[in-house]
Amino acid sequence: MHAGLPVRNGTHPRDRSRARAWALQVLYRWESAGAGETIGQSLGRILQTRRVAPQRLPYLDLLLQTLQDRLPDVDRALQSALENWRLERLSVMDRSILRLSGAELLFIDEVPPKVSIQEGIRLAEAYGGKDSPRFVNGVLDALFKVRQAQEEE
Repeated sequence: MHAGLPVRNGTHPRDRSRARAWALQVLYRWESAGAGETIGQSLGRILQTRRVAPQRLPYLDLLLQTLQDRLPDVDRALQSALENWRLERLSVMDRSILRLSGAELLFIDEVPPKVSIQEGIRLAEAYGGKDSPRFVNGVLDALFKVRQAQEEE
């Protein structure tokens, strides 16, 4: 073991990045299924056919459970950060990226907000449309500013 390097137990930045990408796949499947299943059921279906590295599962579970438990709060916060857009009118991919990053930004304190924003942008670059990275950055930055203002009150 190398001194100073994060242990590969799910807290390593690479494991968290890849867990976020898996979470995005789960959310995409969940949205595509409509009201027919929960986020947890979508995760279960994906795990039946895909192999996720064991060290990524704890953070994947934390992200998805946080989102499932706080989805109305996340959607309300995102809607307030969106200017001239309605959350339900966004593409499934952009909405999923924003929900995932928004849940992390708002409710997972162990991840610095700037990391949540940067990871959301990275997901948008990899999976979104041409304008997705800039759009995701703008919305998450606005959400971060609202969170900061609330913390200062």
